[in-house]
Amino acid sequence: MTAALDRTFAVLELLAQHPNGLSVQSVAETLSLAPSATHRLLNDLVRLGYAAQPQTNRDYVLTLRFAALGLGYLGRLGVGDVIQPVLEALAAESRELVRLSLVDGDQLVWVAVAQGATSGLRYDPAREQGVVVPLAYSAGGRAWAASLDPLRARDLILQQGVTPPAGAVEGCTLRIEEIEAMLVRDRALGFSEAVDCFEAGMAALAVVVRRPEGQVIGCLSIAGPSVRLTSDRRRALLPALQQAAQTVGELLPASPLLCWSKP
Repeated sequence: MTAALDRTFAVLELLAQHPNGLSVQSVAETLSLAPSATHRLLNDLVRLGYAAQPQTNRDYVLTLRFAALGLGYLGRLGVGDVIQPVLEALAAESRELVRLSLVDGDQLVWVAVAQGATSGLRYDPAREQGVVVPLAYSAGGRAWAASLDPLRARDLILQQGVTPPAGAVEGCTLRIEEIEAMLVRDRALGFSEAVDCFEAGMAALAVVVRRPEGQVIGCLSIAGPSVRLTSDRRRALLPALQQAAQTVGELLPASPLLCWSKP
């Protein structure tokens, strides 16, 4: 049963990364599964309403039922209704992209966003919502990693890998020792930054979100084109970001989701 569940969720997560769909062969090769077993699993997902095979395309795609589960769950937690006004206010003040990520076990996941840039250059990675945050190369990932025990942070970063994400500046690969040195600095500063290493031409500033009792439950970040979101501009926005993060921590409702993390 465990193996079957592992395969099922691996397929769901893979299809979530490919909204245009994948063939049986592509799914099987990517996940190292037998094509026959992959075909049966995909057909079971179709039967249950979580996947579909459009008439005009033999590839399999996720249905909105899968997305609705996640959106409905976040809605019932109150994340959108309670937190969105705070994000919108910070986005309006910064005139840049604001994103909230929440801790989910041993991962950090982007769950909410507000766009403050109304014209000109914009950083608007809408496809990243619901995606696990890279710990080594994103400001939010570094901010959370810096809040962890150093040994745990190292383990989680190595589990994710230290290969830069697609879109990062060529040659920006960091060794784990370099990343750990950054985390030491970030712990002392109380915030994290990333420039060009998550996406070329983009910069970001992030701080952790804490409950009033001190527990870290997520991160809040401001991101935008590096020509506009300069070092001086990031420093000027830091107090507003810190205040917004404090407000988010106070407003987020108590929930098992927001209290659960692996030791």
